[in-house]
Amino acid sequence: MAKRFRLLFFALMAVALFALAACGATEEEGNEELAAEETEETTEGAEEEEQEEQVAEGTGELVVYSSRNEDFVNALLEKFEQDTGITVQPLHAGDNAVNRIKGEAGNVQADIFISNDIGALEHLRLEGLLEGSDPEGVESIDEKYRAEDNSWIALSARTRVLMYNKDLISEEEMPKTIEELTDPKWEGDFAITRGGNGGMIGHVSALRQELGDEETKEWISQVKDNAGAILEGHGDIRRAVGAGEFKFGLVNNYYYHQQLREPTDNNVGVIYPDQGDDEMGAVVNAAGVGLIKDAPNGENAQAFLEWILLPENQREFSFESLEVPINPEIEAPEGAATISDYKTHDMPLSKLGEVWEDTRELIEEAGLDLDL
Repeated sequence: MAKRFRLLFFALMAVALFALAACGATEEEGNEELAAEETEETTEGAEEEEQEEQVAEGTGELVVYSSRNEDFVNALLEKFEQDTGITVQPLHAGDNAVNRIKGEAGNVQADIFISNDIGALEHLRLEGLLEGSDPEGVESIDEKYRAEDNSWIALSARTRVLMYNKDLISEEEMPKTIEELTDPKWEGDFAITRGGNGGMIGHVSALRQELGDEETKEWISQVKDNAGAILEGHGDIRRAVGAGEFKFGLVNNYYYHQQLREPTDNNVGVIYPDQGDDEMGAVVNAAGVGLIKDAPNGENAQAFLEWILLPENQREFSFESLEVPINPEIEAPEGAATISDYKTHDMPLSKLGEVWEDTRELIEEAGLDLDL
């Protein structure tokens, strides 16, 4: 009897121990499952939070369309990436940038437009393709150099000048007005750009205000026939003049400073035209930035505007091209004349946009092709 009792006791103890082990395993498995669920929830929460942050920051990218020379823009955009961690996707579209933005109006791809012509920016604003903003630091740019709603902001000025080769012609011999380019005495001696160049469009727009459309068309026709060459851009002109292929060329003033820095072919001078009391003054245009309406990365675009308005970045924008900063607090490149040092034409930059498309048509009607 005692022996049977002991056997029963040990059997019950074994069952109890097995049950306790099973419960422990079940509880451990339960804890593991609970921990796994909590980890999964935490991971999902982190992913949702990261997605929310990505939505708040756009996609972590900024899409920039540019009509300026790549060499003037790339270093600026690289600096923005380094300073902010935002990846820039640039499209260097030249004069086609405006038409591309217009063509994408129903499916906006770009966030920021960097333009070498304020007329193009104002034209886009009038078409309803730019968006107003109020970025920090915008007050550093005078109101006459930005859109009424700050949808575009001019940052650097360029002036239309005559750059000449000192080995071929003296300052005294050089023409002193733009109108003189129609004189047969200069036939074959100078170069101009194609009609669709932003600088040419802005210049002709100013001439329209000064001379009227018919006289301006006559000027274009005569200058086209008188020119020794019609080249793609101002860089081509400055190099050709520096090399002595032409006596002078019609360019933006910063190309003169670029040629001075060349190791060779740098014996060049510059004439700021139409400086007499009864003359129109030199034509000024500007380069700047615009905020595309409905930009897919809107917050990053706003961040770019505030970044570009920091003094060090305003300087970066203008110094790579040797243009003159619009902000008077930013020093001009060494040797460069500021826009207060000479007589300038009185056409407001914002007016360039109102006649931008009409001016292109007038240039073509006068016989100067927009493209080569």
